[in-house]
Amino acid sequence: MTEEYVAGRAYAPVYRLSKDRLTLHEKLIAAVEQAHGRVLYASRPDRAPVYLGIETPSGERLGLLVYLFTANQVTTKNRPADEHRLQVRYGGEKSWAERTHTVGRDLAGIDTTLVVGVHINVDLFVGLAPSLYDPLPMGISVEFKQSDVDAALTSEHGWHVFERNNIGGTRRGAPRARDGLETIVLFRPERLLDYVRLERTAADLDLDPSLRFAAAVSAAAPSRAESNTVPTVHDLEAQFDMTSAEILEVINQRNRLAVAVRGGVAEHHLGKQLAHQQGVARVESLDVDGRHDFDVTMTDGRLVEVECKNCSPQRYANGDMKVEVQKTRATQNDPAGRLYRPDQFDVVAACTYGPTGVWTFRYRRTNVLDRHQKFPDRLAPLHRVDDTWADTLQQAMDKPAPPST
Repeated sequence: MTEEYVAGRAYAPVYRLSKDRLTLHEKLIAAVEQAHGRVLYASRPDRAPVYLGIETPSGERLGLLVYLFTANQVTTKNRPADEHRLQVRYGGEKSWAERTHTVGRDLAGIDTTLVVGVHINVDLFVGLAPSLYDPLPMGISVEFKQSDVDAALTSEHGWHVFERNNIGGTRRGAPRARDGLETIVLFRPERLLDYVRLERTAADLDLDPSLRFAAAVSAAAPSRAESNTVPTVHDLEAQFDMTSAEILEVINQRNRLAVAVRGGVAEHHLGKQLAHQQGVARVESLDVDGRHDFDVTMTDGRLVEVECKNCSPQRYANGDMKVEVQKTRATQNDPAGRLYRPDQFDVVAACTYGPTGVWTFRYRRTNVLDRHQKFPDRLAPLHRVDDTWADTLQQAMDKPAPPST
């Protein structure tokens, strides 16, 4: 490692590379071109990280600081035959005892940092979260399976997202990822600029692995509008005259606002998941005050009205999740004003993010939910999410009602 500049940038330690790494540089340049971008500047191929100045098809100019590593499939004794491996390592062993090897990040927020592997056996890139590899390890292997490679190569969009167990080791006792899981994206070279967009969003919003996973899944299909562009200023940033970080901080400091946003985020994830469920033909988000959240048309013609609710972060003593099913605001002079009637919607979709940290949902028909003790024509405000709840909307609709007592 040497003390020098990359494209005039001084925020990233620079490493000298051996000649066998020069192919990675060539593949990165080729990927920009396959994504219909244009390379305006590329730093030396025998130095790492690589700095690129690129122009997108829409004319936007971007700076990328890219940590490139080699991924391959090599048969190794006592290792699974279907295993692929990404080796994360720069520099000699001695340098790791002398200093911390930080990952460079542009404090101005102009350049985007990537940590990616270039698979030399197949035409794929392996995207890692830079925050989990800062500081860089002395040497670490990131393993993944042939099934993941096949999924990326055969995917309609050339994009595959999966989670990998991230465990501690002899030098680092704690896992790099907080919950022991990291999100990895395998993508074909022509999706490079889409991956840049994902990485910039993840960095701007400081997404944890579970939210990064959801964002990566959402990014699987290229954006309908200019798929190879990276947005600079969101409409809300322009409207509020605030940066995305400032907007998020406002939300974070105001509890009621944060609760409202979490509800909206849950509805967003629910709409996307419903659209891909078996038995669902059409999903319509209503966003109308006083009405349920979604009209869902099943493939057999049934119209199902779905209400989205967030599970509480606190579970029952036996581990069951709990979900509150009542209105936020009360009706004046009506003691049952916050309570729902069973006929106001057909199904409750309970978002499990609060207790699990994952944007998944459990479903239950309202006609089998518990009723309020004082108002038997209304639903109880709190419900236990147990094994009687279904994993999909169709399962909930087809599940026979329990016998009446």
